[in-house]
Amino acid sequence: MGFLAKYIMRGRIQAMLVASTLALVSLVMPPVSIVSSASVALVTLRRGAIEGFIVLACSTAVAAVFGFFLLGNYQFVLLYGVVLWVPVWLISIILREGRYLSLAIEVAVLLGVLGVVGFYLYNAESATMWKSILSQMVPPNAPVEDIQHTLDMLSHYMTGIVAAASVFGLLFGLFLGRWWQALLYNPGGFRQEFLSLNTHPRLAIGSIVVVVVASLSSGVISEVSWNIAILLFVLYTFIGTAVLHTVFASMKMGRFIVPMFYVTLFLIPHAMLPVAVVGLSDAWINLRNKISNQQTP
Repeated sequence: MGFLAKYIMRGRIQAMLVASTLALVSLVMPPVSIVSSASVALVTLRRGAIEGFIVLACSTAVAAVFGFFLLGNYQFVLLYGVVLWVPVWLISIILREGRYLSLAIEVAVLLGVLGVVGFYLYNAESATMWKSILSQMVPPNAPVEDIQHTLDMLSHYMTGIVAAASVFGLLFGLFLGRWWQALLYNPGGFRQEFLSLNTHPRLAIGSIVVVVVASLSSGVISEVSWNIAILLFVLYTFIGTAVLHTVFASMKMGRFIVPMFYVTLFLIPHAMLPVAVVGLSDAWINLRNKISNQQTP
């Protein structure tokens, strides 16, 4: 994908065309939105906040024009562009100025947490809303009793699930943009940056407190806490992935184990749970530092 990064960096028009065109394609193929947001991230990371904002604003306008002629509706496309690009633009600024990928991830998760809290302040009965939405997605021939039980349980956590999915998408766009930047101007830089992901023990303790509050409380407080915990899961999944990548890479069969590790995460999403536990515990264990000390003669 290096050719696309080179094309984006040729100028504003090229960056706008890639971002706006791929945004429209993502309405049919959602994963393409990651590449679209990565184009805004790349420009912002390399050329700064102002240049990134110009590309963002113009891409939004171009996408709206395309939406008007192709879909007959520019308002939806305009809103979609703002939701897709503004968060990744903000996080890219933080990464560019702060120079720490861990900080950018933490801020992205914090934005998700604020979104969850704000949503509950707006609608304290969000579970009822989600149950109504999910009920419309159930096939007519599905077992009613089993489905109702699942919907009742799932509806209480859908706010956190949707927020976590949004943060995952945001960060994947940021990672792709950062990888493109490293590919063009600092080969190998993103790998080193990603594998050094960590977090402060105080944040880890705070995360454990959130889970404890969710477990011991009830009602809205418990529900909000569990939804926040789902977002914190995103943070520790990335950290755990970096830790286990380093651990597996240090083994004799590392060249085979590391790819299998990522394939497992892709094919078996439940494997992310133990990975997140590793990420949380790394705040105290620091496995990568121990491996580095063992390899140092």
